[in-house]
Amino acid sequence: MAKNTSSTTFRKIDVDQYNEDNFKIDESAETGVPSNFPDDAEITSLINQGKLDEALITVLKNAPMSVKNRNPQIKDKALRLMMKVMLSIKSSQMDDVIQRLDIEQVDTLMKYIYKGFETPTEGSSAHLLIWHEKAFAVGGLGSIVRVLTDNKRV
Repeated sequence: MAKNTSSTTFRKIDVDQYNEDNFKIDESAETGVPSNFPDDAEITSLINQGKLDEALITVLKNAPMSVKNRNPQIKDKALRLMMKVMLSIKSSQMDDVIQRLDIEQVDTLMKYIYKGFETPTEGSSAHLLIWHEKAFAVGGLGSIVRVLTDNKRV
């Protein structure tokens, strides 16, 4: 005898919630300027004091990456600050600086490296390639995959 299979009591998971028509992007992030967003003077001061690792970490921690934040002026300012910091760090110092970063910060650094490749300035491409090599050594292929598949952009 055949059993009645039209019963849905065996369902433990509501698979309909994963329907692609129901997919929503996480919009819980704020839309304005982050309250702790560093300014040019603060970063320049850290660079002039030789605290390059602190300057890099400060910009990485406060990167405006929310999905809803579509303000290009804020993102351009953050990119300029990050490029200023990355170009001021010599290639011999990069290993020490990158070792101080956690994996999320390495991923954010990779995002800025790729963003820097999109808008190169004179002499920045070679420096960014060195940054990419050093960040790849720490973050691995997983870092590149996370950066390329993440909805949050810098």
